[in-house]
Amino acid sequence: MKWRVLTALAATVLLAAVAVGYTVLRAHPAPAGDRRAVTLDGPGLLLRDTTSGTLALQHPDGTRSGTDLHCARVYAASGTGVCLRESPGSYQLTVLDQNLDQLRSIPLNGTPSRARVSPSGRMVAWTVFVAGDSYNGGRFSTRSGILDTRTGTLVGTLESFTGEGRPMPADANVWGVTFTTDDNTFYATLSAGGHRSLVRGDFARRDLQVLKDDVECPSLSPDGTRIAYKKMLPDQTWRLTVLLLADGTETPLAETRSVDDQAAWLDDTTVAYGLPHDHGTGADTWTVPADGGGTPRLLARDAESPAPLR
Repeated sequence: MKWRVLTALAATVLLAAVAVGYTVLRAHPAPAGDRRAVTLDGPGLLLRDTTSGTLALQHPDGTRSGTDLHCARVYAASGTGVCLRESPGSYQLTVLDQNLDQLRSIPLNGTPSRARVSPSGRMVAWTVFVAGDSYNGGRFSTRSGILDTRTGTLVGTLESFTGEGRPMPADANVWGVTFTTDDNTFYATLSAGGHRSLVRGDFARRDLQVLKDDVECPSLSPDGTRIAYKKMLPDQTWRLTVLLLADGTETPLAETRSVDDQAAWLDDTTVAYGLPHDHGTGADTWTVPADGGGTPRLLARDAESPAPLR
């Protein structure tokens, strides 16, 4: 009888994990492997393994396949991947195809921070720190760029855009790009004049429009209706929050720890994000419901920079 109860309990846990789509089984670093063994076809979760510093793929059953591709930040969509690479005295962005072969490499003038790919796989964006190393307090400066992989059009810094038709302020910083499905419109954070705001960008017009204050590192939901972002609180920590674009309604999420990350949507109901370990280096990836309910759940140990391969 006891055996049957334990078996039923195990089955229930397995079914719950399948419903989420991913199972947490990782406790050790993924072994470095031939990158040919990993593709961007999915299903699974592309991530940066924090124990090895390499791009890896966590499969739906929780097992992980490693590669020899060292990255500080990763992301992928529709067969296009991006790896922000860091080496002594040198940084670069590498665009990858679905088999992780290099398509293009672009030198970066700062420390890698954020990376995104548009849903179609056409547009690639990145953010680097060129001064300072934190968005929280102190003096810092960022540079964000966008590459159109189809035409080869490269904008090395979004600070060169206009702001609602006018030249950008001298102290402008832009970071945390997230794309819509039209491969032209995007959202990002603009810091200028002591204010941090959500902006909507028009790539073709090279223009940014301010929408709302106090929105950092936006991430657009798959259905295009909401933005997950980090909201700074009076104590200088961040609270993960979801913004409904239609009416500006804000919903604080159940994660109460300070999250300094650009969240990723696993689907229209769940967001994932990285949290540093309490002691030592490394991070884990967690998830939380996007409606403000539920509780945070561990998705991947020793992992950050998650990107769902749908």
